Amino acid sequence: MQHRIVAALAAIALFAAPVRAAVELMADGNVGAFRLFLVLNGKMGLATPDGLSVYWYSEDPLEKATCTDACAEQWPPLLAGSGDRAFESFSVFAREDGQLQWAYEGKPLYRSAKDTGPGQANGQGIDGAWFVVEVPGHEM
Repeated sequence: MQHRIVAALAAIALFAAPVRAAVELMADGNVGAFRLFLVLNGKMGLATPDGLSVYWYSEDPLEKATCTDACAEQWPPLLAGSGDRAFESFSVFAREDGQLQWAYEGKPLYRSAKDTGPGQANGQGIDGAWFVVEVPGHEM
């Protein structure tokens, strides 16, 4: 385990560039349909394939999105395609509007409208309820 952490930190030191609150990990930091990046506390966070941070909302029950309508304009749900399938700790569930949304460990996933570029985490901690999804380290 310690060797994987050292390898991940070496990859970050060689290939990553700081951007606001996070450091984006390059292409070898993929997990399924998502990317990994290093957040400031030294943990790995989730991002979309184009590098935008992925968040969870503490008020959501498991596999039920409560952020809809105006909320979803500020916190767009991370929608899944009809062919997307669950893997590892990721699942897909149907929203009340019938669209499919990704979840991690049962918590619905979102993006923040405040993030305009890769590696930003401008939604972190908003209202004490929105947080970047942190995941255990993966082998590189």
